[in-house]
Amino acid sequence: MKKWVALICLLFVIIVLIIAINFKNADKQRLEVAKFNLTYEEYNTSNLNGLDIITIINKAVNNNEKYNISKNEEDIYIPDENNSIKIYVIFITEDLEKKEFGMEIINSLGMHPFIENFGEVKFDCTDIQYHGKTGRVSELTFKAIM
Repeated sequence: MKKWVALICLLFVIIVLIIAINFKNADKQRLEVAKFNLTYEEYNTSNLNGLDIITIINKAVNNNEKYNISKNEEDIYIPDENNSIKIYVIFITEDLEKKEFGMEIINSLGMHPFIENFGEVKFDCTDIQYHGKTGRVSELTFKAIM
């Protein structure tokens, strides 16, 4: 009888420890996601300049390379469900036409030409999206203020 009581108590302690460890891991993961998102959410503002846009594009490219995000035949990142990040930049032309460029195009042209041409232009973050599965930032859209 004492053996059964001891066994049940031991089993109960093991179950409580497993639950506690799972809660701790979930909290740790939430903190990591929040810390990751903060590095992008700080750009969810207005009056950014061209250098800020290049900085966030470089962060997104580095993230995508770190997580081995696939590219298509046009060298455009293919979004995944967990870790990919896409940056879009919208410009309004003189004839009020909206032109949207992905980060890959801007990155391929080089940061120096972009900074020379758009370094003083102000940008607003108009949209931020998150991965449904992980809660991590997945897309940011910036619009040039004319």
